[in-house]
Amino acid sequence: MDVEDKYFKNISSRERAIFEGAITMGALFHQFIGTPVNSESAEMLEKSIKRAMELQPCIEKVEVKIDRKMLEEAKSEFDYVSLNGDMIDVRVVSTYNNKKAVLRMEYIKELKYPLMYVEYIDE
Repeated sequence: MDVEDKYFKNISSRERAIFEGAITMGALFHQFIGTPVNSESAEMLEKSIKRAMELQPCIEKVEVKIDRKMLEEAKSEFDYVSLNGDMIDVRVVSTYNNKKAVLRMEYIKELKYPLMYVEYIDE
């Protein structure tokens, strides 16, 4: 038995793909929310988040978009704002044993909340 299998023996490959994507999404949220950002630094921050999160196990692809309009509207006299969940749209693709999960975080106006959810999962 592989050491890794010892700890994940009670879940399917499909569940493992979801687990890995969800861990990555949680890490992203708690590591980067609060980061100082403005319109000029947003692209660099998007790339940094993407590259850091793609290092996580099983992560195949990460897409990060920071809402530039919200940055401009929230900008303080110091020419930056702290990144918050309302400003960021993220898609994480996680694959384990050929099972793919796509997890998403986006601001849902009706909920007034940056919701994390499973957008797609292989059957």
